[in-house]
Amino acid sequence: MSMDLNDYTIIKEGEAEILMHAKNEVFFNKTQVNNRDMSIAVLRTFISKRKQEHEALLSKRNKKNGSSSDVEDKPNDCDINIEKSNDQGLEEKPNEDPCTASEEPVKIEGKVRGKLKPPRVLEALSASGLRALRYAREVEGIGQVVALDNDKGAVEACQRNIKFNGSVACSKVESHLADARVYMLTHPKEFDVVDLDPYGSPSVFLDSAVQSVVDGGMLMCTATDMAVLCGGNGEVCYSKYGSYPLRGKYCHEMALRILLACIESHANRYKRYIVPVLSVQMDFYVRVFVRVYTSASAMKNTPLKLSYVYQCIGCDSFHLQPIGRTVSKNTSVRYLPGFAPVVPQECSDCGKKFNMGGPIWSAPIHDQDWVTSILADVKSMKNCYPAYERISAVLTTISEDIKFLELM
Repeated sequence: MSMDLNDYTIIKEGEAEILMHAKNEVFFNKTQVNNRDMSIAVLRTFISKRKQEHEALLSKRNKKNGSSSDVEDKPNDCDINIEKSNDQGLEEKPNEDPCTASEEPVKIEGKVRGKLKPPRVLEALSASGLRALRYAREVEGIGQVVALDNDKGAVEACQRNIKFNGSVACSKVESHLADARVYMLTHPKEFDVVDLDPYGSPSVFLDSAVQSVVDGGMLMCTATDMAVLCGGNGEVCYSKYGSYPLRGKYCHEMALRILLACIESHANRYKRYIVPVLSVQMDFYVRVFVRVYTSASAMKNTPLKLSYVYQCIGCDSFHLQPIGRTVSKNTSVRYLPGFAPVVPQECSDCGKKFNMGGPIWSAPIHDQDWVTSILADVKSMKNCYPAYERISAVLTTISEDIKFLELM
């Protein structure tokens, strides 16, 4: 590819460099360095956790079979079933008894023969390809990174930047001109990590994204339409996310919980569900990191994780109305509608009426173990993060406040 470098400005972020044309034809958002750094930190932790889970599963299989070498023998049916979920990996499923809200089946992706394949990453909206290049060059143990865009100019710029970043980028990153929605639908359960970072709402991509992630994989999702999510246009929020926002002091947290509820709703249509590991609000957007699992029994717990919100119009008091509840008897569990109403006609504090919003994700939005691991990784590699001060501050705040963030 022949080009005159005098027409380009070299932009360096982390270990990646991109060529930005003088005409600035391809979108580049400098302020999203916080987003990219946080994503790299989470991706590093995901690869580490994925490896640990895989080793634990193999150890359990070997112990059960009584042999460390024969990992392909079919295990007994007494405790767990290990099945081929697809040609990509393994799936450890509990017995058919319904899971409780805290009992998450362990899903491990890798070769059935016991060798874990490097994770494949999909960047659905790549533009210049900077994020994909940083993943490839900075995250140890990463496999193929697929960068998509439906703009021909953006794909050409991405391919140019891949070549400019040398052999490592050329061997790991590939760029395609494609509609991300169609591409993800035609590649079900093929990617260990799917990254959605649109300009605006991610709602139109969620249905295909939850299908493209392997069992136990990671979905990273950004939403920048904060005016909508925070209650500025409630009817628009409902049309995009299926939830009505309320304007309150907690509006940013509610935006996160609306996005999580929307992702869960899309996942449920395919007998899948999500487990959030980190949810952040930074700058002008919210960003969530969730793992996606497949389990028809665990999916039944979704109504226990969603609630409507009653907000008093006269004061700051609010109340949650869980959508569902369970009743246990002996070894059986019944799923029933939630009790209502949880509020009187008028607020007991000020006598005013209530506005009702939601449904929102009312279960935990962070995982303590993940937050601790991510923060430790960031601090140990502080020189690798251009936005170290910002992301370490956000993670530290979350780690200190996490016990106060549970609504239920």
